[in-house]
Amino acid sequence: MPPGIRVRPAVPADLDGCADTWRAGLDGYGARVGRPPLVGASGPIVALLGHLRETDPERFLVAVRDAEDAERVVAFVSALRRAHVWFLAMLFVHPDEQARGLGRRLLEAVLPSRDEATTLATCTDAAQPVSNALYARHGIVPRLPVIELVGRPDPARLPALPDGVRAVPFELLSGGPAGGPADGPGRHHLAEAIAALDGGLLGYAHPEDHAFLAATGRLGYLYQAGDGQVLGYGYTSTVGRIGPVAVREEALFPGVLGNLLGAVTPAGVLSTWVPGAAGAAMTTLLEA
Repeated sequence: MPPGIRVRPAVPADLDGCADTWRAGLDGYGARVGRPPLVGASGPIVALLGHLRETDPERFLVAVRDAEDAERVVAFVSALRRAHVWFLAMLFVHPDEQARGLGRRLLEAVLPSRDEATTLATCTDAAQPVSNALYARHGIVPRLPVIELVGRPDPARLPALPDGVRAVPFELLSGGPAGGPADGPGRHHLAEAIAALDGGLLGYAHPEDHAFLAATGRLGYLYQAGDGQVLGYGYTSTVGRIGPVAVREEALFPGVLGNLLGAVTPAGVLSTWVPGAAGAAMTTLLEA
């Protein structure tokens, strides 16, 4: 480790410092590629960091430097393990501490052993050649583009759901908002339907992440055929964030996205991330 820096597991009191390091790291390289500084409150990122630490505490480490009788977070790493998938959620080093090998040491501290049957994954910015080279040395190489689309779609260009497909709000199925007193068969049926979709599409279920989405205000919809068959799910929100979206057939993407984009009126623009494999979704969003 660089002199004066210690690495240890993160605790709740570290999350604000991690958010500061996250912001400084993004602004540091963003300025070099012509991106404006981040704006807005840190509440959402702190909530996400809290979820990462609570669900995978052993894979959330911080690097701290002593400063005036207190510790200052100067770097952190967080990874998720969901069944066979190991996902690097965040790895940030404060600009003042970069180019000292700290990011590499943090990454290597949370990587699974080489003899585990594990899929290594992350989502990284193409404007980060140094980070991408670090990940590639461990076999985490770019395979699928993910595009962020931001704007206000034209309602007239939003496709409708196919005939016979209905969108059912999660709250209606579960008998109340997530975290409420209702915990009856409807909520169990919804959880089982989502787990079955995730199991078939991803290879694993991750109910803890769906619970986090609900707790942070995402509005979920289950898409069903006339006979009750579950065809997919999707999330929208009043802050404009769309997703995640999962469907059994790609042809459902246009109608599902049309439904999600028209379900709420956000205060600002709508934003979603689309993987390159979801061609129908990309076309629908660009058309709108």
